[in-house]
Amino acid sequence: MKGWTGRILRVDLSREEIKVWNYDADLAIKFIGGRGFAIKILWDELEPGIDPLSPRNLLIIAAGPLTGLPMASSGKLTVAFKSPLTLGYGDGNIGGLAAVNLRRAGYDAIIIRGKAKEPVYLYVGREVRIEKADYLWGLTTFETERKLREIYGKKAGILCIGPAGESLVKYATIISQEGRSGGRPGAGAVMGSKNLKALVIEGGEGIEVADEIALMKVGLISFLELRRNPKYNFWMKQGTMATIRWSQGICVLPTMNFREGFFEFADRISGEVMERMLIGKRACPNCNMPCGNIVKDAEGKLVELDYENVAMLGSNIGIADLSRVAVLNRLADEYGIDTISLGNVIGFAMEASERNLIRERIEWGDFDRVRELIREIAFREDLGALLAEGTRKVSERIKGGSERWAMNIKGLEISAYDCHAAPAMALAYATSPIGAHHKDAWIIGWEVNVGRMDYSEAKVRKLIELQRIRGGIFESLVACRLPWIELGLNLERYIEALRAATGINFSLSMLFEVADRIYSLIRAFWIREYGGMWGKYMDYPPARWFEEPLSKGPLKGAKLDKKGFDYMLLKYYALRGWDERGVPRRSTLIKLDLAYVAEELSNYISLSP
Repeated sequence: MKGWTGRILRVDLSREEIKVWNYDADLAIKFIGGRGFAIKILWDELEPGIDPLSPRNLLIIAAGPLTGLPMASSGKLTVAFKSPLTLGYGDGNIGGLAAVNLRRAGYDAIIIRGKAKEPVYLYVGREVRIEKADYLWGLTTFETERKLREIYGKKAGILCIGPAGESLVKYATIISQEGRSGGRPGAGAVMGSKNLKALVIEGGEGIEVADEIALMKVGLISFLELRRNPKYNFWMKQGTMATIRWSQGICVLPTMNFREGFFEFADRISGEVMERMLIGKRACPNCNMPCGNIVKDAEGKLVELDYENVAMLGSNIGIADLSRVAVLNRLADEYGIDTISLGNVIGFAMEASERNLIRERIEWGDFDRVRELIREIAFREDLGALLAEGTRKVSERIKGGSERWAMNIKGLEISAYDCHAAPAMALAYATSPIGAHHKDAWIIGWEVNVGRMDYSEAKVRKLIELQRIRGGIFESLVACRLPWIELGLNLERYIEALRAATGINFSLSMLFEVADRIYSLIRAFWIREYGGMWGKYMDYPPARWFEEPLSKGPLKGAKLDKKGFDYMLLKYYALRGWDERGVPRRSTLIKLDLAYVAEELSNYISLSP
């Protein structure tokens, strides 16, 4: 095979075994890489119903056929696992040298199972070794990476966890480059459960491709098109932080635990404020439109900011000082905690305190208490021990109707777009394959342009198209979607690069079929895990958006309509070839070359024809 290495590394930490799997072309063509490889392996090899924090869970680190090649923003990896937060499929992507180096070391993926007897890190290079990491255990992610760089140098790719992963915080993530975070549904906790502190990956030879000249040509054209784009200079000034002003203007900026979409002090945490603080940019390999905005926080330390982090640790918890928001962001990165879930959990705790459902007093905007609370969560101390479980579990514990404003779907906390007045975005969250996350279909920009409050089939069709592109194509190639989203790089450039890399004449329709295969297989994975408990209710956003209208801002009074949402959800199922429960039909699975999935899935739930 060209474009793929054809090799996957298998590591069993319990047995201290290291093997290489030479996989066949069928896997590559049907699943491409990244998320596609991950869900196929998890379906085939993971025992249903296992405890996600047991040694039997798998941690998969997967690249794609564009990873590491000279194509715009191709320095990305997928991390995947059964989620300890949602008990379903979990994944995330993370940029950095580890992605490029994994491919240059001769592997498309790593499958890690078992649990080491003591803390270890995995070294992957010309050889593969399991090394002792007792001296790293307990360190922050920043400290861990610096220690490992003293040994391996600045060209090594390093993925690591902090105290939150070691403490099995259910939304602990994997961190790289002192601020790149991946695996929102608990990748860090899965690593911690395996006593795996870090992976160090060093590259070797180049990646063999089918047509190197054609690949270099499309890569160069892509880089030039991005630099010449009229929006490029503004992107370099603010990056995703420009979204603060945009979200405030259209009333979707999450505020006070998603009660509102409008924050009176949004101008204090905006991209313009960030511009005045900006001291540098940080990028993944092969990227010429870096999204990492480096600033000094209120404590004089460096931190990387972007929209999601600032919205969730700013407006959503009532903090209106960007330098202080930056402190909270940095602490989350050092401890190895997902900033989106963290902002949700803290906002939930503030509202629970306000309603006297917990003993602790946590006021909106109380920076000092939040700073301490983040440490408590990371080390599972005091109230932090409860909040480390995520909003779904906390609401089950404290009751009081709190499930109606526990802002999660399937257990994963919602990212930074309020949907009182955005039904298509609410549906995107509801049907995201990992729980409520925006990366699979950021439809809200399109929705604002075509009409906010209608519930139409056109919105559902657009959602599926975006899921096929963002969650299917980009997550399996694996490449960053920002050049396409933010600066309009033609999607065909990626397909041209894939053809040049592999020598296979892929088309957009072929990749859409792969995307549909991936989505239906992920849905089957969820259903296999939940069995008879599965139902349409799993694809519903929180009651708050249906029952509590916005009370301020230009869209005061807006809320979601349940009847309209139901129409869109059932239309989504029908267009996907799923039944009214959201279960893939037997005929759909067969059409997607997943007949073997239908046979197994029928042991857990009845399948429609």
